[in-house]
Amino acid sequence: MPYPFVLPTTSSFSFSSSFGCDSHPSIPLNASTHRGVVRETLKKHKRLPSSAQSPSLSSVVSSLNGYLPYLFAVDAGLSHREVHGDEINVVLKTAPVIEWRPILSDSSIPGKEPPRVKIQSLEYEVFFTLSALANAYTLQARTALHPLYLTASAPVGTQQRQIAIAAATKALLDAASLYDYLTTRAESLVISSNPPPPCAEISPAAVRAQRSLALAEATLLAVLKDDPYPAIVAQDRNQNDTEWMYKAPDIPKVRAHLFARLCLAAGEHAAQAHSLCAGRVGGGRMNEAFVRYLEDLRRTSRAKACRFFGIDAELGGQTGTAIAWLHAGLQELGIERKETAKKSGGLGRLKKEWSEKREDRKVEKGTADWGGDAGRLEETRVIEMLEAKWNKQNDTMFTQIVPPTGPLLAQMPSGREMHSVKPFQPPMLSAATLEAMRAPPDRSDESGNYASSDEETLTDGTLVGAFPGTQGEYRTGTPNYF
Repeated sequence: MPYPFVLPTTSSFSFSSSFGCDSHPSIPLNASTHRGVVRETLKKHKRLPSSAQSPSLSSVVSSLNGYLPYLFAVDAGLSHREVHGDEINVVLKTAPVIEWRPILSDSSIPGKEPPRVKIQSLEYEVFFTLSALANAYTLQARTALHPLYLTASAPVGTQQRQIAIAAATKALLDAASLYDYLTTRAESLVISSNPPPPCAEISPAAVRAQRSLALAEATLLAVLKDDPYPAIVAQDRNQNDTEWMYKAPDIPKVRAHLFARLCLAAGEHAAQAHSLCAGRVGGGRMNEAFVRYLEDLRRTSRAKACRFFGIDAELGGQTGTAIAWLHAGLQELGIERKETAKKSGGLGRLKKEWSEKREDRKVEKGTADWGGDAGRLEETRVIEMLEAKWNKQNDTMFTQIVPPTGPLLAQMPSGREMHSVKPFQPPMLSAATLEAMRAPPDRSDESGNYASSDEETLTDGTLVGAFPGTQGEYRTGTPNYF
């Protein structure tokens, strides 16, 4: 399950206050206009309740995509790069001062989001904007997958399931493409004179980690597409399912060995991401919940691989070895086997049942942090279902010896990659739009730097996000200075 990102917020900023463009005078104004739309969209999205944020993601993505061509036009002008054979002469008048609120950096006050950071380079404006877009893509993937995990409504059909997984995979690969571009761009910053990253999450290590995370999640979706067992377990808990009355669940044969290697590749990506984010990153620390999620994803991926190796062994008639692989999967998850849990008493079992019900309620309500365990609970249920079934068969029919798990884990093969990341091409203004930017602006945007806090009121009690009226009063709504 993709990570439950929270989208960042940002301060207002006037490009004309820091940049001038003699060749295309209207570019700074239009860049400010589209950035103002991004700021308002992100602010409105944050203020929505978590259950109502999914429909607004398309607006967030649209506003960010609308802003990027103007941002890259200014960036091209500063770097003396031509656009459509046309040179943009952008000059720096004064260092920009822009604020962004990081979402993955650790906060010094537990339970409170980290404060905004100031950036004084357009380079990090590009980093924060593309990271916000990648996070929005990841949230769109979560939205597409959410119906597959609901147990209070009718189960999703096979065709709808395939469509949802395909849409989520595309969104995650788009996010990976953005992080791949930022990784390449971050490497060039190391040898340039740009200031160091203002926070941990846009440091080169963190960007590479998020690329690995997106690839790991996209690889697991390639497995989920043809994996029947999670749907069977969810169907068994669904009170609205009536198919069991007249039909046993279909369990088609899967390409178990291939799926196991794909899961191992996902685990390798997750392990790489965790190693990059553990400890100090770019002079700071990453959010503890995010680092824990990466470790949970690594465990879940390896447990899935163990399950598929077990399925492969069971299809070959080696039930004892198959059960040992399931034990290895539970060991990877850090879960006690049911027999061990029963011997240790009922308290642990009650705690486990309570945590499962709490996670189910999160899924049904669509809270922001559902799926925050990286699928550990779901995989535990699948393994325990298969373990109960195969143990019963082995006890009554096959009576094969269950080998130890250590030698099995030692002989696990390497992972196999599924996806290749498509290079991200920065969007550029069309030739016609760029030519129109040669006209002088009809207004100025330098008066647009108002208070930018998105969670506090001004000292005189005025609502946050209010903008000056015509006679010194304040009114709320969309600013008209763009």
